[in-house]
Amino acid sequence: MFDGFINSLYIVASIFFILSLGGLSHQESAVRGNVFGILGMILAVGGTIAAKSLDNIGIVIGMMAVGGVIGILVTMRVQMTAMPQLVAILHSLVGLAAVFVGFANYIEPLVEYEGAEKLVHEIEVYIGVLIGAITFTGSVAAFGKLQGVISSRPLMLPLRHWLNLVIAIVCIWLGAEFIGAEAQADGTKFLLIMTVLAFLLGLHLVLAIGGADMPVVISMLNSYSGWAAAATGFMLSSDLLILVGALVGSSGAILSYIMCRAMNRHFVSVIMGGFGTSGGSASASDIGGEISEILPDEASALLGSSKSVVIVPGYGMAVAHAQHPVAEMTRKLRDKGIEVRFAIHPVAGRMPGHMNVLLAEARVPYDIVLEMDEINPEMPDTDVILVIGANDIVNPSAQDSDDGPIAGMPVIEVWKARHTIVLKRSMASGYAGVDNPLFYKENNRMLFGDAKDSIDKLVTMIE
Repeated sequence: MFDGFINSLYIVASIFFILSLGGLSHQESAVRGNVFGILGMILAVGGTIAAKSLDNIGIVIGMMAVGGVIGILVTMRVQMTAMPQLVAILHSLVGLAAVFVGFANYIEPLVEYEGAEKLVHEIEVYIGVLIGAITFTGSVAAFGKLQGVISSRPLMLPLRHWLNLVIAIVCIWLGAEFIGAEAQADGTKFLLIMTVLAFLLGLHLVLAIGGADMPVVISMLNSYSGWAAAATGFMLSSDLLILVGALVGSSGAILSYIMCRAMNRHFVSVIMGGFGTSGGSASASDIGGEISEILPDEASALLGSSKSVVIVPGYGMAVAHAQHPVAEMTRKLRDKGIEVRFAIHPVAGRMPGHMNVLLAEARVPYDIVLEMDEINPEMPDTDVILVIGANDIVNPSAQDSDDGPIAGMPVIEVWKARHTIVLKRSMASGYAGVDNPLFYKENNRMLFGDAKDSIDKLVTMIE
């Protein structure tokens, strides 16, 4: 009777997790999706604690409380601009947990396996540790790139792909030796060597990917963490953990594929460590031209006399914390009868949905926030486009060049509008290190300064 009750809890928790993923796929239902996820996790953890006869239940609950408090404090202090780094480092913890569980489950298994069951168990342990180790160091490398501790440029080692292939082959050989080891000490030795190699492989795979592809890396690592969790579920014979890990892993892989298509990247190329990544970039001297500045009063007059305005937010808006002034400016323009919409590139910011979250935080209506494919055909009929802290996602050279970090990437075609105003602190290039020909076009004006200060001035001047 009790086992049936626990299984029922797990089924309900699984349903909540599925509903959570469905809710998180749309802005309007994202809050509800988070609630479903929280409820599912409460049922899953509560059911697991109730089902196990734990002698150290007090320690388990105490550690959960400590971890929960640390998580709350960290998330309360982290700015929205640092959210991608937080996601990356949390992915690393999932991978590290899979490594620890794998070693613990091999050295002191919960059940003594024999014959075919022992073979299957050792394969589960080996794969779980392998995926977890790659996820751990790959996520740490992504955190370093996003935090600015590591250069965003791809690490181009000679014969880097052959190096990855050799490490992969050695890991396969070590796996065969691990499974065939008669003594546990020998098996542990092979597992340790593989773990070190997997750490290096995960580090190298992400370091070889350039800054322009980091949003894809974040979603890819999300997928890796899911598969690491699923592997842990196999090791612990936990059907619920297998299901949750598979959900996270598959959804992360699908998201990575969608983003690769949005960036004109090959999915396999990215996950294999930047196959074909170009380190070239265009400098200002390569493009050249004259820029035209605009003052806040001139910009406000241009906006006020327009019939249609499109706002393109980028990472610079997040850095300046300008989303609330932007929302206020949007309300004032709409009150004047001006059509205002937002154009969101799939990789704007440092992670999927970064700009959507910022705008939702500022209570910008969901129905005026449009994706790139929806808004691009309407650019020629738009009076003014306001680009706030975006660079690579509005760069015409992505369409005009066959070489460089963003070559071939679909972008928001802001230069086709009647007027564009770009808000930037300086003429510095974007995250991909590529100069932007948009700045020198005749219909473009540059409004220099902090984005929040500039938007605040526009808000006071719009009547």
